[in-house]
Amino acid sequence: MKIADKVVLITGASDGIGAACASVFRAKGARLSLCGRSEHKLSSIAAPGDLTISADLAAPGTPQLLVNRTLERFGRIDILISNAGTGIYWPASQSPLSETRVMFEVNVFAPLALIQAALPHMRTGLIVNVGSIAGRVTLPWMPLYSASKAALHAITEGLRMELAGSGVRTMLVCPGYVLTDFHAHSLGLSPPPKVVAAKRFAITPERCARDIVSGVERDARVVMSPRSGWLLDALHHLMPRAVEAVLITRNQSPKPI
Repeated sequence: MKIADKVVLITGASDGIGAACASVFRAKGARLSLCGRSEHKLSSIAAPGDLTISADLAAPGTPQLLVNRTLERFGRIDILISNAGTGIYWPASQSPLSETRVMFEVNVFAPLALIQAALPHMRTGLIVNVGSIAGRVTLPWMPLYSASKAALHAITEGLRMELAGSGVRTMLVCPGYVLTDFHAHSLGLSPPPKVVAAKRFAITPERCARDIVSGVERDARVVMSPRSGWLLDALHHLMPRAVEAVLITRNQSPKPI
């Protein structure tokens, strides 16, 4: 797909991957509708001509509001990027259901509501859902986050088949460890020290955004960012016990001396 002059609606656009996507898509000539919770951050990354909407995506009516405001400004939606998300660092056996519901509202129900609001106005185009490698390989330090992303993956794949021949396609994005404020914005406990230490191997939001744009341009079904995520995915299918053993080790806290 050629990106120039396309209308792109991006959620979670005030920082991280969403803000980086705004920059890269803008450089390709796209017209942007940007949604985020922080009006200040949105205004700092927006350029003249961008539409910015400060709103909580999980609040009732927000998905329809985003679609309506975008249509009022640009008259159409060509690419919908559901990037907003949150995490939760609780074991499944201990996670407060109230916090778990908040996460599922943001990670699953809000993107689904946005898709349902936008689809009637999309004769052609692309729906991009930003999932996670955690949706393909369950992480023991955040299993419920993994579950929410697995649900978003299933929605994306189901839509691909549902919309076959309609002119609207879907693309799933599976980022690995990205240098964002994800930990600070997540619910629950602190991540295990070994997980935090792995931050030195993380990719930048800009790298992830470039991978997303490249996937859009080449009509990809799934984008793994970085591509090494495909190796973990393959190993998980071929040697699940071995991969789980490594993940269990990373989930453990250091023993006191």
